[in-house]
Amino acid sequence: MKQIECFCGSQINFNDCCKRYIDGTQKAPTPSALMRSRYSAYATHNADYLVATTHISTRKQHNKKDILDWSQSNQWIKLEVLQATDNTVEFKAFYLDCQMQMQIHHEHSTFKMEDGKWFYVDGEFY
Repeated sequence: MKQIECFCGSQINFNDCCKRYIDGTQKAPTPSALMRSRYSAYATHNADYLVATTHISTRKQHNKKDILDWSQSNQWIKLEVLQATDNTVEFKAFYLDCQMQMQIHHEHSTFKMEDGKWFYVDGEFY
């Protein structure tokens, strides 16, 4: 099986990086690792993981079909992590939209640990 570099930009093999979090073999140890794995989930169209890693308090605001549609209608180019704290991550996700126009999703995300697992709560968009 061909090994591919992880979508999150870590320059590590996908199987040794975000895939282990997405497939549930390991828990993301930090908000930054969770955010990177969520980016990789968008790139691989894994809406189940995106829903499962959204905190229960905000999960109802995120529709699985809409997540899947958005992930599939865009071509994910690269991720830049700008800064991370104990429970936040600021990043830029670069992608081509359905009209092949370059877009940048700039977000300051908040995460919460519950029962030993990190969850995405919400984000402020720039």
